[in-house]
Amino acid sequence: MNEVTQTALGIGEIPRTVEGKLRPRTRRRVGLLAGLGVLALVVIGGGLLWSEHGAPAAQAVPPPPPLVTVSPPLQRTVQTTARFLGQFSAVDTVELRAQVGGTLTGIDFKDGQIVHKGDPLFVIDPRPFQIRLDQAMAQLNTAEAKETLSRVELWRAQQLKQTSFGTAETVDQRAADLRTNQAAIETAKAAIRDASLDLEFSRVTAPFTGRIGRHLESVGDLVSGSRGGSGPTTLLATVVSLDPIYLDFDMSESDYHAWQRVNHGATPHADVAISLDGDGDFSHHGTLDFIDNTVNRSSGTIRARATVPNPNLSITPGQFARLIVDLGKPAPVLLVPAAAIVPDQSEHMVMTVASDGTVVPKVVELGELDHGLRVVRSGLEASDRVIINGLVRARPGMKVTPAAGTITPAPSGAAS
Repeated sequence: MNEVTQTALGIGEIPRTVEGKLRPRTRRRVGLLAGLGVLALVVIGGGLLWSEHGAPAAQAVPPPPPLVTVSPPLQRTVQTTARFLGQFSAVDTVELRAQVGGTLTGIDFKDGQIVHKGDPLFVIDPRPFQIRLDQAMAQLNTAEAKETLSRVELWRAQQLKQTSFGTAETVDQRAADLRTNQAAIETAKAAIRDASLDLEFSRVTAPFTGRIGRHLESVGDLVSGSRGGSGPTTLLATVVSLDPIYLDFDMSESDYHAWQRVNHGATPHADVAISLDGDGDFSHHGTLDFIDNTVNRSSGTIRARATVPNPNLSITPGQFARLIVDLGKPAPVLLVPAAAIVPDQSEHMVMTVASDGTVVPKVVELGELDHGLRVVRSGLEASDRVIINGLVRARPGMKVTPAAGTITPAPSGAAS
């Protein structure tokens, strides 16, 4: 044992013999002190280990419930409306087909232009039909000449009978000839009308004012025609009317019931607001004037239609538009911000806070937008505290710290 160890154990100077060896009694004392030192080190080390691993750790303090902002739903009296997506269609759509056969000799329009009622569009070679008309007129002249002769012959037969130089049989024969020739006149007149009609149909005109599509046949093509569609006909082009124009849309069964509750089955007649560009500017207006008589069994919707003025012809059949339809009279409703609504598959929920601070989800039925807020048709009470801020920190069943907030509608000029 060196001097440092000796000093640490409190042994001090150890007596030695002249040769430098320890005395026997001294050796026993040194061994006892060394053992006591080792025991003390063991006790100290064990105490340290027990204090590190055996002592109970301090309990962690749980964090406070997250802070959320809550507010009762806003109560307002609003007009009950519904929004739909519709598609425009033409009031009149006509396929221009040849009603007489022949060679196409003229096209008097440009594809896609606006045509007016009576404007010439196609010309089918009219010469064969003019020839038939001339023949019918000649037949009429012949029949009229024969009728004049038969009338004179009948008069003569009647005069001869009175002087006993004629017979009753001759009078009857001349009367029959007169009636035959009169019938021939009527036949000739009908032939003239028929030939005139064919000649008229050789020139195809616009049936109404609208926009014509592209021509489907070219000059020089041989087209087939048949009046009344009894035979094959050649499609030349199509024309659609533009003013007014229909806006067709499908109304859900629930919206249809809401309409019926207010109108009591009356003939549809209501103003609709229309947005053409989808930007929320419902500046166009039309009139709801038709609701179908059956509900589609597969979709649960019913077809409805609005008639929309189109004086500048800017709306084209096939375009889509959004429209707002009034479904009833103004009534009090509850409104919440759109950010407070949580979509859940086919349903929608809002998170509310109970009196004990527990988050309670509620399934709601939503309506239209009003001043930036969503109308809640059912599933929510006026006394509920709806989470309007901090929704990401709230989970159903957890505790939160609610702070009072306010739901504020957008200004009246803002788009709903």
